[in-house]
Amino acid sequence: MLSSTNVQPTSTSRRCETTRLVAGVVHSSSIAVDERREMYALLETYFSGTTRLRFEADLREKEKVILLRDGESGRICGFSTLMRMRAEIDGQHIEAFFSGDTIVDREFWGETLLSRMWGRTVFAEADCIAAERPEASIYWFLICSGYKTWRFLPVFFREFYPNAGVATPPHVRQIIDTLGARKFGDEYLPASGVVRFRAATPLRTGVATVTDERLRDPHVAFFARMNPGHVDGDELACLAEISRANLTRAGLRMVSEPA
Repeated sequence: MLSSTNVQPTSTSRRCETTRLVAGVVHSSSIAVDERREMYALLETYFSGTTRLRFEADLREKEKVILLRDGESGRICGFSTLMRMRAEIDGQHIEAFFSGDTIVDREFWGETLLSRMWGRTVFAEADCIAAERPEASIYWFLICSGYKTWRFLPVFFREFYPNAGVATPPHVRQIIDTLGARKFGDEYLPASGVVRFRAATPLRTGVATVTDERLRDPHVAFFARMNPGHVDGDELACLAEISRANLTRAGLRMVSEPA
């Protein structure tokens, strides 16, 4: 297992050529109070309806956090939280990596460091699981209220669900429903595959607005059709197998290229 990982600085988008980011993976319990305050301020900038109490509760249940920092000032510029879930379904052992709160500061949109660090972290842990329990099936379980997160699936994975090109197989639907109900209780709606929080935290206007132009992208159009309440904070439950055979060329680069 990875306990703490740091990588060298990487160049950012053209708008921020003078700034360099560094990424690290830490246990959630090691994050200091001032760092949590900084993370929450970043989250609140892009999500409405969230509270510090809810953020802290989400962070406590997660095991690891990927942090992006300004290499010079140390300012937190993005983060993603991770936890592992386990289930036995019809005699099949399921291991799933669930992604919680995830955000990158607008000035670094288009930067791939968080994706690459996520890929390195998750696939390294998946390799450990496969060595210890070769019979296990390993997945990425995530929920999406914005199309930008959803677009990671077709970019990096060959097979993922739900998928515009093929119906969700019954055994995959069972995995999604099991993990959804276990994680979110009755806020997960199996009929639609959507998580509808009683206290929703929708993205703020302009963060991931689905415009007519965006709807020309068939993946975005499919996401909007599957999750019509995304504007109000509904989250679409999704699943992709964590295996190198399931990665696209972009996904293989995400895992193999140095972060």
